[in-house]
Amino acid sequence: MRRSAAVLCGATVVLAGSLTAVPANASGSPSANTVQAAAAKVAWKKCATDNSPTLQCASVKVPLNYAKPSGKKITLALSRVPHTSKTYQGPLLVNPGGPGGSGTGLAAFVAGSLPKKVAAQYDVIGFDPRGVGDSKPALDCKPGYFNPVRPDSVPSTSAIEKANVSRAKAFAKACGTKYKDVLPHINTISAVKDLDSIRKALGAKKINYFGYSYGTYLGAVYAKMYPQNVRRLVLDSIVDPTGVWYEDNLDQDYAFDKRHKAFTKWVAKYNSTYKLGTDPKKIEAEWYAMRAALAKSPAGGKVGASELEDTFIPGGYYNGYWPYLADAFASYVNDKDTDLLVEAYENFAAIDSSGDNGYSIYTSVQCRDASWPRDWTKWTKDNWAVYKKAPFMAWNNAWYNAPCAFWPTKSLKPVGIANSKLPPVLLFQATDDAATPYQGGVTVHKLLKKSSLVVEQGGGNHGITLSGNSCLDKYLATYLTNGKVPRGKGTVDATCKKLADPKPLAAQPAQSTLSTAPGTATSGATLHGILGFRG
Repeated sequence: MRRSAAVLCGATVVLAGSLTAVPANASGSPSANTVQAAAAKVAWKKCATDNSPTLQCASVKVPLNYAKPSGKKITLALSRVPHTSKTYQGPLLVNPGGPGGSGTGLAAFVAGSLPKKVAAQYDVIGFDPRGVGDSKPALDCKPGYFNPVRPDSVPSTSAIEKANVSRAKAFAKACGTKYKDVLPHINTISAVKDLDSIRKALGAKKINYFGYSYGTYLGAVYAKMYPQNVRRLVLDSIVDPTGVWYEDNLDQDYAFDKRHKAFTKWVAKYNSTYKLGTDPKKIEAEWYAMRAALAKSPAGGKVGASELEDTFIPGGYYNGYWPYLADAFASYVNDKDTDLLVEAYENFAAIDSSGDNGYSIYTSVQCRDASWPRDWTKWTKDNWAVYKKAPFMAWNNAWYNAPCAFWPTKSLKPVGIANSKLPPVLLFQATDDAATPYQGGVTVHKLLKKSSLVVEQGGGNHGITLSGNSCLDKYLATYLTNGKVPRGKGTVDATCKKLADPKPLAAQPAQSTLSTAPGTATSGATLHGILGFRG
């Protein structure tokens, strides 16, 4: 799990003389006097960047255990781009997913990507969920857990399987030992209660919420627990709440395999550039031959079979990475040159300390949220069955989640999100999304009575609004402006065409090097740099 966007600001100590804002009245917003009194709970300080000159940062303290509100406190880091319009619609809380994604950088991106007239009407609020990033404590169960070279993900021998199981057990044990008192309180329900604590600290009667990926589940659970506090709700790339989390991960494997096939088909289209042939099946076979070779001799001493999978999985999240991955692939196959492959690994897959933190929260939340099979033979049976049909990510994903088979805390029960008490809700889903397959959007649309579903037909990217599709963004802007959603007669309320697939780098002179890919070239690259992978 790699978060490639730089963190824009950190938690700030509550200091006298820091910035506070008293917004004008808005529908569902408190009076000015109420806001002024409550805003004192959040002491904003300037933490401007070149891209966001009005960015502010702060922190709030919340109970570690909400059953003991007077007990130990933890700190949540916040960021804010304040409203500038006389028409004020309240706070818009944004979340990039994960679980484990840092959201402080997302506020600046959302505020800068929405139409100016729309963004000006909101305080766009980013936050690091409990345990994440600049929130304290920030968890890091086992630093260096993903250091290369790891065992092959495919357990073709008992020795390989034993090595991978031992790694998963060691990670779970490390989390339980290092964070014994904290771990039971790292879960979606606690994070939802944190959201409401943030709402109170902001002095808002209701919140507006915009979440991507896991952030859709977080938002839906918040809406279930606090429907009276929801003003507007936008969910993009939607988790299927009926499969959290074991079944959802198995479903991902099939979808990612399809996306990998879409990638090889794209490579075949540009044979004049990559010289790997025009048959997608033969190109896919070439990729697996590369994988087998790297399992025996890792590229640069870093990229073995598991690391190769890690490197190409991001291409399933965002096709803007395809040209870089294709260059690395072709260079290896045609020239036996590993330099671009190693560079691709370092850009898209190498794990730093923020990635270690993100993975620690990912496992802590998912393993605690719902029950997982505790019998490893169940995992073995299910994942071999998937592998036979969809080999690309099956075992890699299994080991990513395997600590949950040995997790030291007991499991909670998932929250049913069915809801008829909300105002109109706006949902966005791409038909070929791999990380959160299409059925999740359809399911949530049915469960949220007043929701509207906008579909990107043929789209395969994960996180589709504010990513360059003007059709999708128009629906988003309209909803945030006046609360209106499209209404259709069938399952889908509105459809947008997908964006065109990228072209090879030779046709993109402004993106001439792989190292400049994440977060710099387009709004799509910037967004996906913030969203990261595995979330």
